[in-house]
Amino acid sequence: MTTRTFGIIFLCIGLVLLPSGCSKKEPAASKTIAGKIFRFGNGAEPQDIDPQVVTGVSENKIITALFEGLVVEAPSGVGSSPGVAESWDISPDGLVYTFHLRADAKWSDGRLVTATDFVRSYQRILTPTLAAEYAYQLYPLVGAEAFNKGTLADFAQVGAKALDDRTLQLTLNNRTPYLLEEMKHYAWFPVPVDTIAKFDGLARKGTAWTRPENFVGNGPFILKKWLPNQRLVVTRSPTYWDRTAVKLDEIDFMPIESGETEERMFRSGQLDRTESLPLSKIAVYKRDFPAMYHEDPYYGVYFYRVNVTKPPLNDVRVRRALSIALDREAIVRDILRGGQTPAWNFTPPSPGFAATARISRDLDEARRLLAEAGYPGGKNFPHVELLYNTLESHRTIAEAIQQMWKTRLGVDITLQNQEWKVYLDSQNTGNYQIARAGWIGDYPDPSTFVSMWMTGAGNNQTGWSNAAYDRVLRASTSAPTEAERMADYQQLEQILADEVPVIPIYFYTRVYAINSKVKGWVPQLIDNRAWKWIDLIP
Repeated sequence: MTTRTFGIIFLCIGLVLLPSGCSKKEPAASKTIAGKIFRFGNGAEPQDIDPQVVTGVSENKIITALFEGLVVEAPSGVGSSPGVAESWDISPDGLVYTFHLRADAKWSDGRLVTATDFVRSYQRILTPTLAAEYAYQLYPLVGAEAFNKGTLADFAQVGAKALDDRTLQLTLNNRTPYLLEEMKHYAWFPVPVDTIAKFDGLARKGTAWTRPENFVGNGPFILKKWLPNQRLVVTRSPTYWDRTAVKLDEIDFMPIESGETEERMFRSGQLDRTESLPLSKIAVYKRDFPAMYHEDPYYGVYFYRVNVTKPPLNDVRVRRALSIALDREAIVRDILRGGQTPAWNFTPPSPGFAATARISRDLDEARRLLAEAGYPGGKNFPHVELLYNTLESHRTIAEAIQQMWKTRLGVDITLQNQEWKVYLDSQNTGNYQIARAGWIGDYPDPSTFVSMWMTGAGNNQTGWSNAAYDRVLRASTSAPTEAERMADYQQLEQILADEVPVIPIYFYTRVYAINSKVKGWVPQLIDNRAWKWIDLIP
């Protein structure tokens, strides 16, 4: 999932900051309001809440409250629990999954959730004219890629069948050991196809079906109110199958672009959990409020996308020079200071995979490559613009990198910031040269990182295409052993390091503040959770 930002640290120094910046006064408890209302700092205003047309982390938080897939995150933060499917069977060869749906799973309008709802939902996300960025998530299904690319017209030939109202059968091209983990992502969720059709949204994005008065979901909460750039409010669903387990009465998702504003709201009791912490406050919280400060592991990478279709970035020597010239250790050591690590490859390390490919650290090589490309010492280097979405931390990093490229290569890069929705559109349409980005794993497996750079993948957005990369990626899906699959991923990482369609900068940690009265909130590698496990205890 694309991500907006996470906190960056600057030390609290003497009287330079406002007195509140270094105060040891405990942040206030949330203001007392009837019922259990969780106020959640959610970063940017959501692009949409249609599960099949969004890609962001802030959107994911809301969607997982309003919808539920076949499986959900376990309360421990590790593994899966049954969702709409009460059980499932897997064939001995790992190619056929049969899900048995609950008899009491319902939509918020009272209709039963059926296997046909899942099949029709999968048909919609794979419909070529919808141009869903996450359609490729369903490519493990037989025929899914061909249908999505328009070479297969008959959806009945795709490996998604409703055997009856409560039995969904999925047939795969190859063994996919991470499938259940992947299914916790909203690309696999059902959507209310009949409701969407009423608003002509089956093949179009941005229709009115997601307005509160029209909205239908199947999750533990229902949409109550959506005030753009103010708050989106969800309340406990009376039709949800497991409604007695839901502890919160309401969640208020607050889109707050300013980290300083968000921290002040947390400190004054207007928020129970922040999206991040601002530059000037992390050291304070670490020192004075350790019970509220969190620095969790996070399966993600902060990077810059490169539009390889635009000169001079269509020259791999230029891209490699820009990547080599970054002082990643300085960014982590002097700016971030929140447990992040330098990224010398794209996919974050995990217990099952650590890339051996490495970006060069040889600054002389960077200068040589730039000179070979026709820009010795940066002379005559064309105008290049670095795009980032509006947030203090992104600006700080961009300014540091701008200075590195100037002092190390003699290259002048200009900076441009855009509001979240405009920024997303600029990347989707290729209207950028270099763009800040972040990617959080959709499930805990390296495939969620390497698959996005396949030719034409919805989240590629760089214009980059590499036949060898596509060939190895396809081979990885049918690798007979895990060792061979991981060996394929090593090849993919090396191609990314050589071709540089992206410039990895650092691997994330999750830095935020949360009120101690919030219960059931456990660290989770991709910071995804089933909201029904969360509680507020005075």
